[in-house]
Amino acid sequence: MTTDANAGPASGAARDGAGPRAILAIWPSVAGALLFRYAAYAVMTALALWAELRPAPTLPDAVLDRLPYVPWVDRANYWVWLAVYLPLAAAFLWTEPRRWVRYMVTGGLVSLARGVTIALTGMGVPDPAHAGPGIGARDFWTAFAELLSPFGVFQRGAMAAYLTKDLFFSGHVATTFLLWLYLRGRSRLAPVALAASLAVTASVLLAHLHYSIDVVGAWAVTFALFALREGWPRERPAI
Repeated sequence: MTTDANAGPASGAARDGAGPRAILAIWPSVAGALLFRYAAYAVMTALALWAELRPAPTLPDAVLDRLPYVPWVDRANYWVWLAVYLPLAAAFLWTEPRRWVRYMVTGGLVSLARGVTIALTGMGVPDPAHAGPGIGARDFWTAFAELLSPFGVFQRGAMAAYLTKDLFFSGHVATTFLLWLYLRGRSRLAPVALAASLAVTASVLLAHLHYSIDVVGAWAVTFALFALREGWPRERPAI
């Protein structure tokens, strides 16, 4: 547990500084956090691709059975996540670089936990009629390299093309929820982060990309890892 988690964000931000000078002052930590996050994502992706090769049944879902499939939400889902996640993460780095480093490490731990839970579960696509083709008979290493590329992952719908069973738990829900947890108490960023998290959650359900238990699991695992690293969330003065 860190003392920064229980101190008010205003005092933490004032002590650590903000902007490019503060980021450059701790650039090895920033670079190390990014490398750890990327390595954790690589491990998770490998486990997800391995799980993709296993047969798995489609399960009933009390929520999805009552939610319509919305094609345009499905097509825009990954771009919506990218559009809300990257600006918020960049603003967080700019305003509180030291806390951002802790956030990135926690995000890496969430990725590793997600890879393990995907490998442990065997859940088929929630909506086979609208799911992507999956990896099928294609080469594992080609798929792995494309999913690890910051450009290839969004080309030709690589996520939908290669991954259809990376279900428990939702990565999009987990990443945006974790970002909100770290931005709580920030009067400008917190409401935007909360709205972004709720919008992404709605999008994965309306696109029938995840079961409702994948959303609940994302909240539960992400909150547990956040609490283990930062302590139980408390009300904080807004900044």
